[in-house]
Amino acid sequence: MRPERLYLTDMLEAADAIHRFLLDVPDKETFYGDELRQSAILQKLIVIGEAATRLSDDFKIGHPEVEWAEIVAFRNIAVHAYFSIAWEIVWVTATDDVPRLRRQIAGLIRQEK
Repeated sequence: MRPERLYLTDMLEAADAIHRFLLDVPDKETFYGDELRQSAILQKLIVIGEAATRLSDDFKIGHPEVEWAEIVAFRNIAVHAYFSIAWEIVWVTATDDVPRLRRQIAGLIRQEK
């Protein structure tokens, strides 16, 4: 099994990519009109969710400050019910939730060293 630290690093790198993808997006309307950017961000959110599914239950229980179940649920919707993606939720997730998650994951990586 891959070490937890590597899954956390995958999550951190995906969060950093989302940040880069949004650097020149001034508002949600611009995001809604940019299919390429939507696809790129959604893919990185899926990576975050997939990495979260690979973390051990013990690890997730030991870090209840992270909303693991919500992260995995989002991934499941994005992968299995892609036709019902609500871009408003993707926008909020990318702009509000991911920066907070990034800080949490960076802290967990520091703890794991």
